[in-house]
Amino acid sequence: MPPAMADTLDIWAVDSQIAADGSISVDCLLPTGIYISLDVPRDATISHIKQLLWKQAHSYPLFHLLMEIDSYMFSCVNQTAVREELEDETRRLCDVRPFLPVLQLITRSCDPGEKLDSKIGVLIGKGLQEFDALQDPEVKEFRDKMGRISEEKMKSLIRLSWIDWLKRTYPPEQEPAIPENLQDKLYGGNLVVAVHFDNCQDVFSFQVSPNINPIKLNELAIRKRLTIHGREDEAVDPYNYVLQVSGRLEYVFGDQPLIQFQYIHCCVMNRILPQLTLVECSSIKKMCEQEMIAIEAAISRKSSLPLPLPPKKSRTVALTQSVWDITLPFKVVLVSGTKLNTDETAKVHVRAGLFHGTELLCKPIVSSEISGRNDHVWNEPLEFDINVCDLPRMARLCFVVYAVMDKMKNKKSAKTLNPSKYQTIRKAGKVHYSVAWVNTMVFDFKGQLKMGDFVLHSWSSFPDELEEMLNPMGTVQTNPYTENATALHIRFQEYSKLPIYYPPFDKILEKAAEIARNSDSSGMAGRGGKKFYIELKEIMERDPLSQLCENEMDLIWTLRYDCRENFPQSLPKLLLSVKWNKLEDVAQLQALLQIWAKLPPREALELLDFNYPDQYVREYAVGCLRHMSDEELAQYLLQLVQVLKYEPFLDCALSRFLLEKALANRRIGQMLFWHLRSEVHIPAFSVQFGVILEAYCRGSVAHMKVLSKQVEALNKMKTLNSLIKLNAVKQSKAKAKDAMHTCLKQRAYKEALSDLQSPLNPSVILSELYVEKCKYMDSKMKPLWIVYNNKVFGGDLVGIIFKNGDDLRQDMLTLQMLRLMDLLWKEAGLDLRIVPYGCLATGDHSGLIEVVSTSETIADIQLNSSNVAAAAAFNKDALLNWIKEYNSGDDLDRAIEAFTLSCAGYCVATYVLGIGDRHSDNIMVRKNGQLFHIDFGHILGNFKSKFGIKRERVPFILTYDFIHVIQQGKTGNTEKFCRFRQCCEDAYLILRRHGNLFITLFALMLTAGLPELTSVKDIQYLKDSLALGKSEEEALKQFKQKFDEALRESWTTKVNWMAHTVRKDYRS
Repeated sequence: MPPAMADTLDIWAVDSQIAADGSISVDCLLPTGIYISLDVPRDATISHIKQLLWKQAHSYPLFHLLMEIDSYMFSCVNQTAVREELEDETRRLCDVRPFLPVLQLITRSCDPGEKLDSKIGVLIGKGLQEFDALQDPEVKEFRDKMGRISEEKMKSLIRLSWIDWLKRTYPPEQEPAIPENLQDKLYGGNLVVAVHFDNCQDVFSFQVSPNINPIKLNELAIRKRLTIHGREDEAVDPYNYVLQVSGRLEYVFGDQPLIQFQYIHCCVMNRILPQLTLVECSSIKKMCEQEMIAIEAAISRKSSLPLPLPPKKSRTVALTQSVWDITLPFKVVLVSGTKLNTDETAKVHVRAGLFHGTELLCKPIVSSEISGRNDHVWNEPLEFDINVCDLPRMARLCFVVYAVMDKMKNKKSAKTLNPSKYQTIRKAGKVHYSVAWVNTMVFDFKGQLKMGDFVLHSWSSFPDELEEMLNPMGTVQTNPYTENATALHIRFQEYSKLPIYYPPFDKILEKAAEIARNSDSSGMAGRGGKKFYIELKEIMERDPLSQLCENEMDLIWTLRYDCRENFPQSLPKLLLSVKWNKLEDVAQLQALLQIWAKLPPREALELLDFNYPDQYVREYAVGCLRHMSDEELAQYLLQLVQVLKYEPFLDCALSRFLLEKALANRRIGQMLFWHLRSEVHIPAFSVQFGVILEAYCRGSVAHMKVLSKQVEALNKMKTLNSLIKLNAVKQSKAKAKDAMHTCLKQRAYKEALSDLQSPLNPSVILSELYVEKCKYMDSKMKPLWIVYNNKVFGGDLVGIIFKNGDDLRQDMLTLQMLRLMDLLWKEAGLDLRIVPYGCLATGDHSGLIEVVSTSETIADIQLNSSNVAAAAAFNKDALLNWIKEYNSGDDLDRAIEAFTLSCAGYCVATYVLGIGDRHSDNIMVRKNGQLFHIDFGHILGNFKSKFGIKRERVPFILTYDFIHVIQQGKTGNTEKFCRFRQCCEDAYLILRRHGNLFITLFALMLTAGLPELTSVKDIQYLKDSLALGKSEEEALKQFKQKFDEALRESWTTKVNWMAHTVRKDYRS
């Protein structure tokens, strides 16, 4: 046991204060209702505990009623409050970590389906019985549908050949853009590849064309080996082998040229010898067969269950009524409110509004006022200025409870009203503050108009931006924590004895055709002349944040056929111009959408924003996304998971699309799993994300084992991190580090943290812990620095950082943007050597970060080159000397080139994204010269300040020691500097041409709840930094001014860095 203090409340902590002999008291409940308390070693196996219990049970009453010992197994409630069946009895009690030391002995389940349910619940961190307990027809229907789809998917896997199985399990990673300067990196137009042979020592190097395919390389390698061993006459089929990236779960196969494989391309660009291993397909077949056994077992489990009874066929067709037949005003009754939690002196109102996206369909209604109290009965009808027939399918009814108080005159009233908790608006000398909000859909998931009574439990946390004090962008789920939530009792009016439904799609098109027939100018409706064409063109070129005025919306709607023919990319603006409170316009829009050309996937992403809630619009957008490659889908998956939160119903085109893609490509599947699981704890999205996770697990049973191993490893890291936080307060760093190493050497930790696929990248195998290199970092949350040996001879160590207590989602977003910038630059023929390292949120304020090998912070480079900390930041030679230490001759020229290009890329990226808090400890340099930035806690211009003064006065970091490296240490080398400046300008203009994409991606993240991205106002920074709305010449002029400013004010950066280095030196 490590010699450290632990939390006495955590009985499973490595060194918790339990009995000196390492035993723990466990309460065991027998099926007969008898409780037996046992003292067992904390590291006892479940099997051992069962044997001890059985021995004790002999002397207790009712033992004769028990069956054989093997008929039972234990179950417990685990740390995520999920009931877990302990089927694997080789596990140790301290690894199971029950929430309380209570084990229940239950009859071993004969139903394999129940076992799978238990495993899925443990894996996703949410017991499936929670979904059953909801008794929600929508949840039940979605789970049934997705269960059938998952089962069909699994059945289709059985028929796969081994090569098709390999494609979906370990899909080859393709490089989307090949730069023009590739020839400079080749050797006489060829690339050099090392090919190892599996299960033997043979290694051969080849100079081959970058355009040959993997099969050709297989053939060359096999021929060379046979020739060397004197067996050149043997006939060998190259299709019986597959190239694997050495030491990784990544394969190079297919018809694409070698250079298009991401691993090969990366090696060439970094002048590293690609290491490949030729693997016999029999070993791949064996892996495939093992998974097929698990899949067949899962399918047979389902088929062994009795088939559900077919639904009774009704001879009479159920009578329904179309909502379009109801021409009465829409009305609801505000019956009552409970737990209003308002001050007694306040006047309380309820405001209600009907929305389609962020568009108000009619004027909001305000209830009569009441004096502040906890409960009140209104029984007040709220009639809206819109007829029921004009309600769009995705209309949502939004409520807010708010209080009105006289202007605060004394401290007492100021205390009553906590401004940090409530949003306040001042009107006519009075203070209006929101207390609670809740939203609900007007139609249910089947399209039926809601009727009757509903109790809506509301939410008390408000976003920065409200519409008329209402929160239309908020969830339509009610607050599951009903005990303390404000509740509104609402009654929807019954307009008919028959169920009222929104018309099906064919009826909508019939309506549009009828309108077209009755229109005077049906064929040429809305055709504009040259004058209108110019006006339309100007409107269409605006960025997505630009607001349209009423006249412009009317023009777009009138000329909608012109828009379709000449400006298909104008669809988002057309949709914003539709009068969604007018059924005739909605019907015509749906008909027009059927003949609208498909948008490029990048442009279609905007249609998944909250402003476009219509079901058919979102289906159209998803249809456009189907043209994306899997690599491109992975690039935008972060946003696609976030916009699931905008979907009011579980069964939608987007959730089906993501599931389909995840089940067809395990790399996508792993990313989707972690993006969903990291937010499954959020009450508003817990059910939605949980049922999608369940559906993925049911359709990818073989992947569950891999994911379970990752979950177990992360749980161990979290436990270790908690231990270190406790020890760091009481021990020296050296002792705490020794305690960490002692802990990592224990079998439980070693097994859990070894031989798993990295959650950051499933191709990377985290094989063997290098305990001596593992450490924890000095920052407040004590992140773990975990190091693994590399299976490839001479390869760099593999490192990951585990953080617990920091929200990594903002870092994920920033790094995603850097990856996108890198891609856009490469598409334009500019490779700026960006290092967008891996980063993944895996839970509530926890996650992983990839360690970039062979790199140092600027602060450490400067500090190590100077005896005085205060002088270190002003040593302009330190950085160049450090690069020279690891590079000489041609390698030095290449390192300086890499530094120049990467410095240009990060200058532009940090300026465009408004990345703040740039000090010498979060800018790093690799030994090959690549510069890169880390830690993105401040973005979109949220720069740090002290005493009200901004600490960062420059648009981006460009210090004279950077310029000293760029100029190769020669002060007068203006040619190199001018080239660097030109690179920056070219990179800026390339990003600017894709400005709308960046704005869209940030807008789609508004629902993530990131502290520095809460409203559209935050995205305005991007619009300004990219100078959208200005001409290219004006934008370039603005950037040149910012460049000069960064250069002119770089002395302030050096002063900040000096202060940072002195503080760092003092702390160490």
